[in-house]
Amino acid sequence: MKLKYSRILLKFSGEVLMGKADFGWDMSVLQQVAEQVKAIREQGVEVAIVVGGGNVFRGGQVQSKSIQRSTADQMGMMATVMNGLALRDVFESIGLKSRIMSANAVEGVAEGFNANHAQKCLASGEVLVFAGGTGNPFFTTDTAAALRGIEVGADVVLKATKVDGIYDSDPKKNPQAIRFSQLSYSDVIQQNLQVMDLAAFALCRDHAMPIRVFDMLKDGALNRILLGEDEGTLVTTGD
Repeated sequence: MKLKYSRILLKFSGEVLMGKADFGWDMSVLQQVAEQVKAIREQGVEVAIVVGGGNVFRGGQVQSKSIQRSTADQMGMMATVMNGLALRDVFESIGLKSRIMSANAVEGVAEGFNANHAQKCLASGEVLVFAGGTGNPFFTTDTAAALRGIEVGADVVLKATKVDGIYDSDPKKNPQAIRFSQLSYSDVIQQNLQVMDLAAFALCRDHAMPIRVFDMLKDGALNRILLGEDEGTLVTTGD
């Protein structure tokens, strides 16, 4: 069966890796993520990943008169490298060749990001984990996901959340909330729907990069997306 996408940028928060824990990593979740990635790699899909660091550190925890916002953000970038290391080892343990590229190289730990090199690695079958955010403070990992997706020529940015799509209201508070199957960039702006931070959303819109919001831990969700089934919410130009 023909797949809808051949190269994807998968973005999820550090909190996803935390599972039900209060801090750090839930190894069962790491394993579940790895198995889903392996399943789609075996179908020939090229996979790049951007992961946040909120399970380890959040800048708001230390931002004060003594620690500047830029420093706190840099500390958060280091947390994403830690998550990248964890993912790489779990991927390798199940036979997935993987590599970490960081916005700022961490000698002996993660090589620096280079778009041309990244595209060659993806084409050769490696799973890439992009760490370090954009390498600059004041930008979120959502922006890093949009940027890296564009730079490596991904077909779509898949944003994994704890909710299976975009709703007209909070489904946790409103059982009658309606999930959108598809939206245009204009719909998102007009309805003030929270998809990504503004910088990330603008990058995707300006480069016509589709965004799909879905629940990463929902069984089979990622595979259904690749088969073109109605999973999560797709945001496109609307054409």
